[in-house]
Amino acid sequence: MPRFALSTLVLLALASPLPAAVHTADVVIYGGTSGGIAAAVQASRLGKKVVLVSPERRLGGLTANGLGATDSGDKRVIGGIAREFYRRLKKHYDDPAAWTLVRREEYPDYKAADDAIWRFEPHVAQELLETMLREAKVEVLRQQRLVRDDQRGVSQEGGRLTAGRLEPSGDECRGRVFIDATDEGDLMAEAGVSYAVGRESNDLYGETLNGVQPALNVKNHRFEVPVDPYVKPGDRQSGLCWGVHDEPLAQTGSGDHRLQAYCFRMCMSNVPENSVPFARPADYDEARYELLLRNFEAGDLRVPFHPLMMPNGKTDTNNMGAFSTDNIGMNYDYPEAAYAERERIEREHLSYQQGLMWTLANHPRVPQAVRDHMQQWGLASDEFADNGNWPTELYIREARRMVGEYVVTEIDARSQRVASDPVGMGSYNMDSHNCQRYVDQSGHVQNEGDVQQSPRGAYVISYRALVPKRGEAENLLVPVCLSASHIAYGSIRMEPVFMILGQSAATAACQTIDDGVAVQDVDYGKLRQRLLADGQVLQRP
Repeated sequence: MPRFALSTLVLLALASPLPAAVHTADVVIYGGTSGGIAAAVQASRLGKKVVLVSPERRLGGLTANGLGATDSGDKRVIGGIAREFYRRLKKHYDDPAAWTLVRREEYPDYKAADDAIWRFEPHVAQELLETMLREAKVEVLRQQRLVRDDQRGVSQEGGRLTAGRLEPSGDECRGRVFIDATDEGDLMAEAGVSYAVGRESNDLYGETLNGVQPALNVKNHRFEVPVDPYVKPGDRQSGLCWGVHDEPLAQTGSGDHRLQAYCFRMCMSNVPENSVPFARPADYDEARYELLLRNFEAGDLRVPFHPLMMPNGKTDTNNMGAFSTDNIGMNYDYPEAAYAERERIEREHLSYQQGLMWTLANHPRVPQAVRDHMQQWGLASDEFADNGNWPTELYIREARRMVGEYVVTEIDARSQRVASDPVGMGSYNMDSHNCQRYVDQSGHVQNEGDVQQSPRGAYVISYRALVPKRGEAENLLVPVCLSASHIAYGSIRMEPVFMILGQSAATAACQTIDDGVAVQDVDYGKLRQRLLADGQVLQRP
């Protein structure tokens, strides 16, 4: 062959994209959350070929991204793969070699007689979840996300999903049953399934804790001292300080578009040799923290974050007080936003929280006692080392929520209604973080939306809350963005529950394949028998 002809062929080959790979499986799971991993492990154990697609490189969702203080509620109702995970964590910490920075005997939440441990380091959780996937021989596609555009990233035939297109690879995943285990519900939305975003009114489902709630919780996460909201104190014409909106507060119990706030669950350390000082972000803007500084100056001297201690002198750091790690009101667009806009929102949350921590540790208007307290803390240097010691995922406390065959509401959480087809149980508080920061009737700044109400015991979650309405998608299950009202979701949205529901969704997916039926037509009696055999808990202790 002449040299010029060979060169032409080489150039054509370089210019033409290679054919996209096609990944074919019985069960395609989208989302590398803890619920997605539990689903993948269960489906594989039941003999099905599984593909797990994760938009993230780091698998495990918030379980591997700083939320190491498990919001477990009644631990007796955590069974199946979820219980296995926490038992295997306990086995890890049974080994004295796991305690490299703090003596095991000095950590009060380690109890030798317990079968499980509920507080753990991020890297330990990630390594265990990866091990479970390897043991189950699950095919994992990392840093691949569903195409979301006008051409639709999902192919459908006769009410069934047949394939999903991925970017940036251009690959395609074909499956018999699909599970959306993302925090955002992107696969569900792309498939045209009904969903809600924001808070329903109390009237919609006969609830009492949904919608706008300015006075329900007056003890926590509010401004306890008068703080002026205006740029120039007392001057309405000067505009509002950063983070305060100028809309009048809506009627109590009315619905709106607002979401409970997001944050990063920082893993901090008080072990000096494993602690990195909080750095000032390059785009630091002091004006963002004016309300924080005024709150201190008005007399609220609380250190505004909650460090829950993990093994080895580390923390799962949560929001606390009037102005803290929750970036209130800055996430409303996130659920429906395009990928680029979501990434901008995530960067803004990161910058806000980095600036907050630097301010607490260094700003001269912060009380000296608070700055002195901050000196004992820094980011854990042996966690998230490839990401500046910050978690790689923002805590998406809620985004879309499916409106499916059954909507779990406050009525279910209080066990005033008990579904006949349980596939798991919740038990944690009906918990919503604040949703907005506004000017109250006295002319001061205040937060709204914080709700913490106990359901007073465990409650069942219906199988029908995992499946779309009949006629929308007959081979899709949704165990994370499941069908629930805002306030009921506030209780369900806990990592052990996501694992429980992921396992149950995978069991139903396998039964759907074996029996040749739609997910809406699964034989519940048969499903229940399998769930119980696999250790799931389906009734109150």
